[in-house]
Amino acid sequence: MSSVCVHGLGYVGLPTAAMLANYGHDVFGYDANETVRAELRDAETPFDEPGLRAFLTQALESDKLEISDEVVPAKYQIICVPTPFDETEKTADLSYIKQVGRAVAPVLREGDTVILESTVPPGTTVEELQPLLEESGLVAGEDFALAHSPETVLPGNIITELRENNRIVGGVNAVSAESAVRLYDSFVNGRIRKTCDPTVAEFVKLIQNTSRDTNIALANEIARLAHDYGIDSRETIELANEHPRVDILQPGPGVGGHCLPIDPWFLGAASDELDLISTARHVNDGMAEFVVELLQAELAEFEEAKIAVLGVAYKGNVSDTRMSPGLRLARALGSQEQPPLAADGGTGVCRDVSLQDPHVTDPTLDLTDLESATDGADAIVIATDHDEYEQLDPEELRERMADTVVIDTKALLDTDEWRSAGFTLQRV
Repeated sequence: MSSVCVHGLGYVGLPTAAMLANYGHDVFGYDANETVRAELRDAETPFDEPGLRAFLTQALESDKLEISDEVVPAKYQIICVPTPFDETEKTADLSYIKQVGRAVAPVLREGDTVILESTVPPGTTVEELQPLLEESGLVAGEDFALAHSPETVLPGNIITELRENNRIVGGVNAVSAESAVRLYDSFVNGRIRKTCDPTVAEFVKLIQNTSRDTNIALANEIARLAHDYGIDSRETIELANEHPRVDILQPGPGVGGHCLPIDPWFLGAASDELDLISTARHVNDGMAEFVVELLQAELAEFEEAKIAVLGVAYKGNVSDTRMSPGLRLARALGSQEQPPLAADGGTGVCRDVSLQDPHVTDPTLDLTDLESATDGADAIVIATDHDEYEQLDPEELRERMADTVVIDTKALLDTDEWRSAGFTLQRV
């Protein structure tokens, strides 16, 4: 067992710190946010993740996890800080990683290992982090080990996936890779692959997410084409997938989270070869406008309409709103200058846009309950596949709504049942 200092106690860092502690390592968890540190000492998690609070409590009560107010020396330094994304420039903000590099250098000792887990553009470990760490006077690959091992977990199942998913470890040399593998071997049941190039590991994570984003874009473009021909895209995809070498994904309102909408752009940090990939990004980001077009076609008085957007989490049954398609849709329905997301609202192309989500409690969003959102609504849009929305009662909603337009972007509703209840229902 080893001593470990985990930097950044968010969606990845916190479960990682608790996991290492519960597997016997002496873990120091550090986050630059003092409020987060105080809440974590009381086992209050800053986000909703199944099983995480109990997992954190176990780690704290075992005295194997200490929430630290400073960066401390440790055999392993694991960096899990965010890499914010500039949507205008399509670039990664590496300032948090650089801050950690500068903070680790003074406590770095000969024989230590530094592992970067944050998702970054190719070359970041060697070109950005390594020089900062070497300001310690130590040399990466000789005096200390340096590696990149990207996380591949999915919100809603993080604890299980930390243990069970395969991992890739890219060290600056074989010794660095082996040192990182020894740590992950203590709790990972999946296969651990090694490479003696951190850039390879960085690149692999990005193309994994880019592959899914690009394939979703194909499904979304099929949906738009099918609409022009007046046929159901999901039926066509289901039939097409009967072929043994065809596996088309499902369309939807776009993609969200902190990976699929962002990682493809990181690939272009030092290359001009983003052609298909950038086109796929624009297709997926453009699905919000497609939903608006569907609404405009169904609502004669679109500008005076009240629209209820059901689901602002980026995926079903979680509370994570990062890069949410539902919020993107709300922006498309509202003012381009001031989207109707915050409590102070804003004028938009529709009279009223209501947001509802049974899992999200973000106080910065003007969320309402289902009854208020749909009362007097001209249309509802299912933007997230929460289980709760499968139980919606069309008869009850028909009595409550002013008009009966439904856009089901996740194919949750029984089309025949809703149309029999008098609704005009379209699926994406």
